[in-house]
Amino acid sequence: MTTTSALTCRTVADHPSGLGNDRTAPTGAAPTAIPRWTQDRQPGQGRVEVAVPEDLRQAVRTLSRTLKATPASIWLAAHARVLQALSGETEVTTGCRDAAGTWPCELDLGQGSWRALVAAAHIRKAQAHADRAGGPQAGQPPASAGYEVLLSTDQDDDPELEEGLVLGVSLRDAAGGDALRLHYRRDVLDEDAALRIAGYHLAALRHLVADPEAEPADADLVDPDERLLQLEQLAGPERPRPQRRFHELFEERVRQHPERIAAVQDEREWTYSELNARANRIARALLARDLRAEDIVAVVAERDLEWMAAVIGVFKAGGAYLPIEPHFPADRIARTLTRAGCHVVLTEGGSTATLDEALDGMPSVTKLLFEDVEAEGHADDDPGVEVRPDQLAYVYFTSGSTGEPKGAMCEHDGMVNHLYAKIEDLGITPGDVVAQSAPQCFDISLWQLVSALLVGGRTHIVGQDRILDVERFIDTVERGAVAVFQVVPSYLDAVVAYLGGKPRALPHLRCVSATGEALKRELVRRWFDVMPDVKLVNAYGLTETSDDTNHEVMSAAPAGGSVPLGPPIPNVRIHILDERQRLVPLGAPGEIAFSGVCVGRGYINDPERTEQAYSTDPYVDGARLYRAGDYGRWSPDGKLEYLGRRDNQVKISGFRIEIGDIENALLRVPGVRDGAVVVGEGAGQSKFLVAFYSGNRSLEVDEIRNELAARVPGYMVPSAYRWQESLPLTGNGKIDRKVLTRLAREVAPESGTATEALSVTEQRLAEAWATVLGLPADRIGGQDSFFALGGTSLSAVKLAVLLKRAVSIKDIMQTPVLADLATLLEASSPADAAIPPAPRLAEAGAEPHSMAPVAGQVGHSPLPVKRKDL
Repeated sequence: MTTTSALTCRTVADHPSGLGNDRTAPTGAAPTAIPRWTQDRQPGQGRVEVAVPEDLRQAVRTLSRTLKATPASIWLAAHARVLQALSGETEVTTGCRDAAGTWPCELDLGQGSWRALVAAAHIRKAQAHADRAGGPQAGQPPASAGYEVLLSTDQDDDPELEEGLVLGVSLRDAAGGDALRLHYRRDVLDEDAALRIAGYHLAALRHLVADPEAEPADADLVDPDERLLQLEQLAGPERPRPQRRFHELFEERVRQHPERIAAVQDEREWTYSELNARANRIARALLARDLRAEDIVAVVAERDLEWMAAVIGVFKAGGAYLPIEPHFPADRIARTLTRAGCHVVLTEGGSTATLDEALDGMPSVTKLLFEDVEAEGHADDDPGVEVRPDQLAYVYFTSGSTGEPKGAMCEHDGMVNHLYAKIEDLGITPGDVVAQSAPQCFDISLWQLVSALLVGGRTHIVGQDRILDVERFIDTVERGAVAVFQVVPSYLDAVVAYLGGKPRALPHLRCVSATGEALKRELVRRWFDVMPDVKLVNAYGLTETSDDTNHEVMSAAPAGGSVPLGPPIPNVRIHILDERQRLVPLGAPGEIAFSGVCVGRGYINDPERTEQAYSTDPYVDGARLYRAGDYGRWSPDGKLEYLGRRDNQVKISGFRIEIGDIENALLRVPGVRDGAVVVGEGAGQSKFLVAFYSGNRSLEVDEIRNELAARVPGYMVPSAYRWQESLPLTGNGKIDRKVLTRLAREVAPESGTATEALSVTEQRLAEAWATVLGLPADRIGGQDSFFALGGTSLSAVKLAVLLKRAVSIKDIMQTPVLADLATLLEASSPADAAIPPAPRLAEAGAEPHSMAPVAGQVGHSPLPVKRKDL
């Protein structure tokens, strides 16, 4: 495809990042060539001029004779390389002007050499001149030109910027030689940015004349001064951290205030001393079984106080913590344990059903119950095991494109650095209560669990039943004096809707963090409407980078159209790189790469995938580099902006999902010959997974869904299924995902024909379901199940809020069929009471929830689960 905006004719949806560079452009506008780089948006135009060195001018003239091309064609080729670097696009379009007129010129930077690109520029110029014969008058671009940058090689021309242009680059006669003059809109660029762009032109030109056979993309345009600025001024501040591990810092707090409450779960409380003693006994039980440094210890338990003690006990023993949810399919648990090389599993009575199935045939794995540890009578003093700062602390498994989950390994110093960043930026102080609400298998659960313990605060483990009921969650926040909690934006939306209808003071709450999904500015605005004095932090990071690496701390909605990811946390460096791992120009899009203490060790027992994502930092001696696969750019105020994914990874309700992981499970379903999974989008831009498959047409959808639910976590089970005689293919024989994505737009999760007449109560329930799930109400029948239509525990929360609690979360979970739920409602309500009409989400202050399926499992928390886990 070709580019306009100065770069491409493609819409925002077609751009690799999913967003254009114009931060003020409306949705659907084309991505622009020139990054917006000014903090002081002023009306009018600015102008800068730089001299063209005489040796470079002479080299251009000499090369033009060698290549039999005009100097203007050589300048045009260099100009195209600059636009490529500024936009991240391979095909570029720019306006061109010379004595013969003005025309749009499209160039493909995929040319094998500068020589080929100059030849193409020369041909385009000749063709344009021929096309203009008898056309519009010179000097005025056609209205449909579709570019915002103009290159003028007419030495007598020094044009002011015309409407629609943001940058004009012109070659001028100057005293003693040539000069490059740039006119720019001052609401788009500042003077320094314009000077940098002029420098990019000279750098590209010098590379061209030095070796015409080199690839244009070989030209590195960022000069040493800009490189230094990116590496030093945009890095997180250097800040010393305690040279001890988390558990050692916790032990210090235990000595300072042993009787202070450390953790609360429902009506249970443990003091610092009690928690430490329990963790010590677990650590000694592990050591008694010859646990060595960095041995993997899986913890399969519910989110309770015993789980908390087990996590700390693993650290104290020098092992590496591996969390596994007890509700995961046995096949998933077995593959995780095998990949991790785990030989010890800590668990508790009541959490062993699928675990026991997974361990069948794994005699080398020892299962150790918390109850048995207590019965063994180990000493409860600190074991004092030496643990190095670069020692492995934990392994979190994320979805993998090969069908095998990948275990990200992180070390103690990265963990401690992240904990202190949370303490500092979220303002966690002695005595504060931090809510622990995220599922065990997601890395944010760890900071929620232990960060308060570093400052003498308290962890409040919030039960799943309270999370699923927004009112009970807010009750817990209020009565538990919670100061800090973190949720995904989808859940925050439900919280805002509830607080909008039933305002609460929440006097202890000081800071809320959102993570796992893109945070919309409108939701931020609504948050501050209901909680004006409670800070909101947009957090971004990945499992592979010891959790969050960026915090945007807000006291009001941001002025721009989007919410930035914020600056890097202390001791973290972020590079924005091109495909050759070079720094891109400031403000240009590129791949986000992480360096510094945050970068983990790689994927456990998986050298191939480790090599693909991890490397040595080419800019910082001795540092590891992790390439995220996320695209982003720097803003002029030194904050990171997120632009999207580059690969086949998607985010549904904050869950980080590799499509290949689901597809591998789909292909293992008996009767499925071929399959592919794409993302569909319902009303209100709610997203859900759609599975296309070929093979046995008589396969029941429930049969496929159940097979998938036995192999992957519930949030990865598609909501909708479509049989195809054969899957569409591209010209080279690969599955055509663009075609399937178009088809998915027409797909809604499985629903009935709704031919039967609905009662008044059923009709109102159907309208509420339709609002939350993004479905047409007339496609919802009396025998449809809320969860079969794509409902999740989180969308059930939103439904209860929308209906002003006329139905409870428990009602929806236990009675998901519409007709049954309506009957239950009518039976439990007075005869003259009716279900309140379902308001539109805009009226309720909520937005449709993306349709991440739970496949009948309602135990998955709707709280942050990353991109990680955006």
